[in-house]
Amino acid sequence: MQGLSLLADIGGTNARFALSESVDSAPHDPHAAHISGVRILPCADYPSLEAAAEAYLALEAPGARPTQAAIALAGPVTGDRIRMTNLPWEFSIDSVRRSLALDRLEVINDFTAVALSIPTLGPDDRVQVGDGAPVAGAPIAILGPGSGLGVSALVPRKRSNGEPGWTALATEGGHVTMAPVNDRESAVLAVLRKQFDHVSAERVISGPGLVNLYEAVCLADGKEPASLTAAQITAAGTTHAGEPACIEALEIFCGMLGTVAGNLALSIGARGGVYIAGGIAPRILPFFTHSRFRKRFVEKGRMRDYLGPIPTYVVTHPLPAFLGLTAKLDG
Repeated sequence: MQGLSLLADIGGTNARFALSESVDSAPHDPHAAHISGVRILPCADYPSLEAAAEAYLALEAPGARPTQAAIALAGPVTGDRIRMTNLPWEFSIDSVRRSLALDRLEVINDFTAVALSIPTLGPDDRVQVGDGAPVAGAPIAILGPGSGLGVSALVPRKRSNGEPGWTALATEGGHVTMAPVNDRESAVLAVLRKQFDHVSAERVISGPGLVNLYEAVCLADGKEPASLTAAQITAAGTTHAGEPACIEALEIFCGMLGTVAGNLALSIGARGGVYIAGGIAPRILPFFTHSRFRKRFVEKGRMRDYLGPIPTYVVTHPLPAFLGLTAKLDG
């Protein structure tokens, strides 16, 4: 990566922009690029990605145009034509590149960007949950409960110049089938199976999933659930004298996340560590670190000794996607 770069993380509601300027004296150093000018623009205020980007550049870089850009967006990236899932923006990657007068434009899935940020995180950007130590050069797993459940993995590779690097896998792992591990979870999932044709991990391990869990806990006990948001459930479940159904929903949430994280670690051999990104875990960090998450991650019968040494972390960096986009341009 050289010179001034535009970074963008586009969601269904907000577009986050920043500028990145590399330091030539430290090539391939993830901390050598200075990220500045972070702004959040409401997507609804702009008719297109180009309009939002131009509005940002007019505010933050009126006298200097970036020559390259990297954009993360919530949706699949399978070719030149992009159609946003929860936003009425549709565009050609090459047309945006030409419209913004860029020499280079990279467009990737937003959780792929989060995955690429993991090797760049410093000690203050993550909190370890439980024991374990990473094995250098081993695959890394990443899960991100938020509005959905993002799942990715990093596998080691060699750069064209021979230096070590990483390849991020783009997956739809959040839609794997959620399996119970005890009778209570069986009862809760049985309630949800009456509502959904397929109860995936995302149906329970996400913001909307937390609401599903709370309502299912109530209904499994023959009680009528209140109309609560995920934020209200979190608040009611993490206070000193919390609401029992909210507390149990949060405990099931954390336990099921541990189950899925352990499954992913076994599936890809993630001895380099497992990282929990997304907006939920950092907000409930004190609760999360004492929850069933780590216990459920490790307890896989005969594979306990394999999983025990694998470290698990919560990503606390506020904008990891920008770090990943910078790494993508450095690629």
